Amino acid sequence: MPTDVNLNDPILRADAVKAARGLRPFDMLVRNAVMLDMVTGRERLVDIGLIGPLIASVHAPDPTREAHAEIDATGAYVVPGFIDTHLHIESSMVTPAEYARTVVPRGVTTALWDPHELANVAGIAGVDYACDAAKGLPIRLLPLAPTCVPSAPKFEVSGGDFGPSEIAQLLARPDIHGAAELMTMHQLLDGDPRVQGIVAAGLASGKRVCGHGRGLIGGDLAAYVAAGVETDHELTSAADLIARLEAGMTIELRGSHPHLIPEFAKAIIDLGHLPQTVTLCTDDVFPDDLYAKGGLNHVIAMLIENGVPPAWAYRAATLNAACRIGRPELGLVAPGKMADFVLLSDLHKVTASHVFVAGQLAALAGELCQPVQDIPVLPAITNTVQTRKFVTADFSVAAKGTVAHIATLSKPRFPQWGARDVEVKEGHLVLPDDMIRMAVCNRYGLNTPTRVAFLENWGTWRCAFASTVSHDSHNITVFGRDPNDMTVAANTLREMQGGLVVVADGKVVAKLILPIAGLISEQPLEDVAKEFADLRATLDTLVDWQPPYLVFKALFGASLVCNAGPRLSDVGLVDVFENVVLESCVIS
Repeated sequence: MPTDVNLNDPILRADAVKAARGLRPFDMLVRNAVMLDMVTGRERLVDIGLIGPLIASVHAPDPTREAHAEIDATGAYVVPGFIDTHLHIESSMVTPAEYARTVVPRGVTTALWDPHELANVAGIAGVDYACDAAKGLPIRLLPLAPTCVPSAPKFEVSGGDFGPSEIAQLLARPDIHGAAELMTMHQLLDGDPRVQGIVAAGLASGKRVCGHGRGLIGGDLAAYVAAGVETDHELTSAADLIARLEAGMTIELRGSHPHLIPEFAKAIIDLGHLPQTVTLCTDDVFPDDLYAKGGLNHVIAMLIENGVPPAWAYRAATLNAACRIGRPELGLVAPGKMADFVLLSDLHKVTASHVFVAGQLAALAGELCQPVQDIPVLPAITNTVQTRKFVTADFSVAAKGTVAHIATLSKPRFPQWGARDVEVKEGHLVLPDDMIRMAVCNRYGLNTPTRVAFLENWGTWRCAFASTVSHDSHNITVFGRDPNDMTVAANTLREMQGGLVVVADGKVVAKLILPIAGLISEQPLEDVAKEFADLRATLDTLVDWQPPYLVFKALFGASLVCNAGPRLSDVGLVDVFENVVLESCVIS
């Protein structure tokens, strides 16, 4: 269905004028809804009259007004359609069509999609797939140009490479709606020509330049904003939130770290008002969470549950978002606006009964009104795992003598450098009982050596886990203690052409096949969610997690090289902030 229609068509506007004045019937009339007004914050009983995709009138209930079709809302709340200001559909491991089938019935009508993961696997072909897949859906999917392909040049190698010229070409396309999150923070601040050129291309396009400013404070934060970066979703504390508000940034308050929501909610409540620059996003949502809880609707519900007034939570997801993304026709249920709105059977739990997109009833009672189809998958985004067959030696570290001094990676989520003296036997490091191995191998045909690190404070493991979902270059990443289990896991991934695998005692005990770019399944969300949940449950019995940092989710971000601290990538142990690259963990 068309979602970006021309609201300024003279005939459409003329018909809306006539209908608003009672001189012709509405095409659709929604009667007896309680509107939660995003401007005043007040509630009032209204009828909403539509002409095609345009809202012609929002008026007090009037039984004399006529329409070609009617819906009686019978006192349900009406709010604008939800706008997700930053997400990666690939993180939900389903196609865009399947994603739409899930979130539109829950009230999401617009989403800004950074196809960063697809681009890192397949380059421009990944972006082409995203843009093509975004069309014809009952949701306004707005793809952005991925700015960090790879996320840390020279410190990792992915399947794409976007410099300033590639970004400028992407931004010249009408189906690209801005420059996506710029994670190369310190390279920008240090004057790296590549990164400065990428930001310059974004600014020259007149489209938004979105950010990823984790850990930036003081002068570095000010410099990041002064460079032209507008947004941030990488908030780790209430202090982060306030600092970015004071810096004038657009906040994309995300729900993917729910343990932070109470702190964020309190900070907003303490302000005494909702700043105009606060929007909401989902960022990354695993398939089982998406299936069970939905997308942006769940973020709204979490804020309300933590005491944020409903009018504020909905305003962040609608009017604030529309203003910040530069789409003034969205975000309000008001005359002259796009007819994107949601009827809610439960205001606090954010339960949608009817969802209108561009004037059409897109979803009813939790189901889409019209089926949507997946587009054909391009060959360029399949068969993306190009490695030789793995052997056990790939997961060991060679060393001389009887004892070696090694660099370690200590702590999940916020890693730190560590050091350890470890035993050497038969020319290889002996893994201490309190450590695990992590390995990363380039999967894009380079045939470079598998890099191995020893991890401290990563709990007790009785299995190996391997994944091609490994932010952000999505190289093969394996965790475990036993090189034999790790070998089986990596070779299983190779045979599957991507996905997730758990191996214990030499046998595959759980897996999820993701053949599209090693990131996405072609199966329905219900099936993907079940397989994912089963795999997670299997790992729960084989790994002793230590929340909130040593958790299942940490496995997918452990190789996020662009963030602060030491990481393992396909080139070695690296620290982008300190400009360190160690091909081996052995120091001496």
